[in-house]
Amino acid sequence: MINHISKPFRWFFKLESSSGLVLLFAAIIALIISNSDLSELYFSTLNKYLFLGVNNFGLKLSVLHWINDVLMAIFFFFVTLEIKREFIQGELSNTKQALLPIIAAVGGMLVPALIYVFINFGDSETLNGWAIPSATDIAFSLGVLSLLGKRVPLSLKVFLTALAIIDDLGAIVIIALFYSGDLSIKYLSLMLLAFIILLIINKFNIKKFLPYLIVGIFLWDFTHNSGIHATIAGVLLAMTIPHRKNDKDFSLLIKIEHAISPYVAYVIMPLFAFANAGVSLEGLSFSSLLNKVPLGILLGLFVGKQLGVFIFSYISIKLKIAQMPNNSNWFNFYGVGILTGIGFTMSLFVGNLAFIENMQYIDGVKIGVLTGSLLSTLIGYLMILVTPNK
Repeated sequence: MINHISKPFRWFFKLESSSGLVLLFAAIIALIISNSDLSELYFSTLNKYLFLGVNNFGLKLSVLHWINDVLMAIFFFFVTLEIKREFIQGELSNTKQALLPIIAAVGGMLVPALIYVFINFGDSETLNGWAIPSATDIAFSLGVLSLLGKRVPLSLKVFLTALAIIDDLGAIVIIALFYSGDLSIKYLSLMLLAFIILLIINKFNIKKFLPYLIVGIFLWDFTHNSGIHATIAGVLLAMTIPHRKNDKDFSLLIKIEHAISPYVAYVIMPLFAFANAGVSLEGLSFSSLLNKVPLGILLGLFVGKQLGVFIFSYISIKLKIAQMPNNSNWFNFYGVGILTGIGFTMSLFVGNLAFIENMQYIDGVKIGVLTGSLLSTLIGYLMILVTPNK
């Protein structure tokens, strides 16, 4: 599928694969603490409000919202930088190369959503979680692939990376369209004004980050008050950071991407996992998984993801619309498809947005995401492990 592997991709894969292991550790610690004598301290700390500012000028949010609204805006800023670079001059810049992961990502978002809707059909409250099993955790899935070493051809790692990036783009669109609150015309107008100013700064090809950052802070505040989820501000800001194909000596986008990537991978994402993976397992039984929300998420991630990715990919390859990744076979390709069912951080994030007004479903979301992701991890890993390389 892809003959040329760029240096940015090699750096990206190395970063994401190692951070996936850190994510796993953070999630395990959260589960242990939330089911120990420290559970009350854990949950009360997340609900504690912190004020940042001077006098009446500042921002007061709970610790959980500082992580989910502020730090995750930085995460989405970083993800959008990656997406922009890939579409301008990376693995997604060539239409033929991009077709297979694009088609696979569509199947991997559509089929899980349909499975969730089928299970929750008729219940307007739980139906709102339809997008939860559509997401793939890029760091976690690449982390599992890294454990398999040379058993996985590099072309499949590129495929999974590209698919997960497109998946993230789909999640961004879903959040913007379906998980926003009551809209404020005043703050939407201020958002638009801030975005226009950023575009003007980009038009003048200003390569200092400070002007973008200052306007970006105001953009976040306007977005936060507009009814659209605050993380979208990170997306809009990243779209205006300059990066052009003829930037040979300096690219502000690549400079920022490299500068913040360790903090996103080893601080922001583990913090998010630690704050959102904690769930009390007291009284949990197998029957708990049969409730509509966790069952829909579990089957969406573990069954829907692999079927959607494989079926859409198989049809596109057989119709010669796309090409099979180099040095791969249908068995290890299917194994990678199973790994796309590792939703974890992205699924938890969407779940928090989907049930922000129905918090009684959050534990079910966590149980479904953790179980579906765990099954996808174990079965995907084992399938690739026992599959011959040739």
